Amino acid sequence: MKIIGITGTLGAGKGTIVEYLTNKHGFTHFSVRAYLIKAINAQGKEVNRDNMVQTANQLRAENGPSYIAEELLKEAQESGSNCIIESIRTVGEVTALKSKGNFYLFSVDTDRKIRYERILLRGSETDMVSYETFSENEDREMTSSDPNKQNLSACMKLADYHFTNNSSFEGLYQQIDKVIEAI
Repeated sequence: MKIIGITGTLGAGKGTIVEYLTNKHGFTHFSVRAYLIKAINAQGKEVNRDNMVQTANQLRAENGPSYIAEELLKEAQESGSNCIIESIRTVGEVTALKSKGNFYLFSVDTDRKIRYERILLRGSETDMVSYETFSENEDREMTSSDPNKQNLSACMKLADYHFTNNSSFEGLYQQIDKVIEAI
């Protein structure tokens, strides 16, 4: 059983990689976002980016920096199939998952303006923001000295495989296929 984690910048193509791995390679998908949405709904709060970040940070502060990823890992292991955990955002999550073995971290990045255009097209409840807000959100999530908060930059540096998603779906799929063959 292989477990792949995905990290990367906002709108870079994490979901596209997940979709390809589930549809083409038979991976089972586990989403940090879906986990957080359940927690936010249970609290009766509005689902938005600020509440997602706040809820994630609170869960990590109360239970440890790797809590969310480890909860999803338990579900992944119970499934018994190759799995992908989407949206790895803290160094603690990366460290905990790598310590379990058979774990590979993928990172994906794209030029910021392309990513902003993509999130507008995606149109989820957390995506309808100005370019300035998008940039501020990303800058806030890129680095942190608090182990319970998001640090995308450090996570991306720890990735086993890096993907640049500036071109077509086919170009990204070819990059993924090469890595899947190698692992």
